[in-house]
Amino acid sequence: MGKKTPTDTSPIRRRSQRLFLQIRVVIEGNASGKPAFEENTRTIIVNAHGALVELAAAVEEGQKLLLKNSQTNEKQESIVKLVSAGEGRNFNVAVEFTTPNPDFWSVNFPPEDWTGKHPDAKRPV
Repeated sequence: MGKKTPTDTSPIRRRSQRLFLQIRVVIEGNASGKPAFEENTRTIIVNAHGALVELAAAVEEGQKLLLKNSQTNEKQESIVKLVSAGEGRNFNVAVEFTTPNPDFWSVNFPPEDWTGKHPDAKRPV
């Protein structure tokens, strides 16, 4: 799929809905030539295919990481897809699961057609 142009009317769809959700995780990594690390951190965004996490450790795109959900102790192998500057000296790291696993986060993701206009989105809490 190419870039969306102003005349293109087809919507660009994500593979799964993103949720802004902080979940405690432990991330283990080992880049060649660097010592192995283990870091307790949290997610910023989660989806069925991975997450955006905050890390103090410097990682590289393509690097394999092991995520452990601190609530369930379940582990999931992931690959670093993007690294950008975060708060302070931390990095925002986008990771993608090597195998999609929506159950890893122990949350129910909204259906693909979910929008803020859906009747359930306006229900009082």
